Amino acid sequence: MLKLDHTDTPTTDEYATVYVAFELSKAKWKLGVMLPGSAKMSRYTIAGGDLAALAERLAAARAKAARTGKPVRIVSCYEAGFDGHWLHRWLTDQGVINYEIDPASIQVSRRARRAKTDRIDLEQLMRALLAFLRGEPRVCSVVHVPGVEDEDRKHRNRERERMLKERTAHTNRIKGLLHAQGIRDAMPLKPGFLDKLAGQRTGDGRPLPQRLKEEIVREHERLCLVHKQLAVLEADSRAEQRAAAPGSAEAKTVSLAQLKGIGPVGGQGLVNEVFYRTFNNRRQVGAYVGLVGMPYDSGDSQRDQGISKAGNHRARELAIELAWLWVRHQPDNDLTIWFHKRVGDIKGRIRRIAIVAVARKLMVALWRYLETGVVPTGAVLRPSL
Repeated sequence: MLKLDHTDTPTTDEYATVYVAFELSKAKWKLGVMLPGSAKMSRYTIAGGDLAALAERLAAARAKAARTGKPVRIVSCYEAGFDGHWLHRWLTDQGVINYEIDPASIQVSRRARRAKTDRIDLEQLMRALLAFLRGEPRVCSVVHVPGVEDEDRKHRNRERERMLKERTAHTNRIKGLLHAQGIRDAMPLKPGFLDKLAGQRTGDGRPLPQRLKEEIVREHERLCLVHKQLAVLEADSRAEQRAAAPGSAEAKTVSLAQLKGIGPVGGQGLVNEVFYRTFNNRRQVGAYVGLVGMPYDSGDSQRDQGISKAGNHRARELAIELAWLWVRHQPDNDLTIWFHKRVGDIKGRIRRIAIVAVARKLMVALWRYLETGVVPTGAVLRPSL
């Protein structure tokens, strides 16, 4: 059933509603304001991040709407993006009903050349807000705003991801510099690497050039720093999981890590990126991860466009990675049996397509496992961490 009023109020006639749309940028914020009973949208510009000016503008709109003699409410929206969620929380604290809208979900003109200005974008955003509040289906998608703790928890696995890339980059740089001098199989993280560097000889028997050695030493210092920070980060994660309170995000991580094929790192990533929020059904799980199919069926033209890739890209990459581990470490699970029956000994593209289906089914199975405690059929548990 479609919900005709997304503002969670009994009847809209009881309120004098002010509609506000934001077009955000670093330097300037543009506001579109529609007062009760007016079909015209007024436009204002304030400095980016100027909350005093924004509060003043909202207060002025509220005062004008109060002339109707009804209780006043303000409903606003802006496109989710660089500014994150802090503005949503500030508006909510001011008594504003705010929605963060997925920019990719707003319909645009399909002409070959489409005019795009801040003025047009503001009008388009206001139309999308009004249509959404009227209950028009799929006019736009509203972003689920995580809580402060949920958002802060994501930094742990995302920082680890960046550190791993940095460590790999520093390691490859050192190996590349030495390989260019004919020195192969260097191991920069091995103890005593710098001590052995002084006695290294190039492929033609010469000592390493001085400036090259200095660059390698500086690169090695950065490598050791990120390696040390990564070790501290992982130790903190392990300590949090050992002290996990029942029902907490860390407890969910421990529950996932009890399944063979999913480790503490993978479980932490799933909880922080996916299972920190609630889902009503399996379709929502698949859509959030971006693993739902996108058919194209129009007239005589029918084809499969693959998966949507419209969800959380980190969660999608992790889901596919865990799917490969799952079919390896859970041979008796229904998903693994289905996968092997489907592909057999086929290699290449067909196998990669099938593993995407396994990833989608696996996310749904893990969601049910965390919600109900029912272990996926045939899955094997390991002892608690």
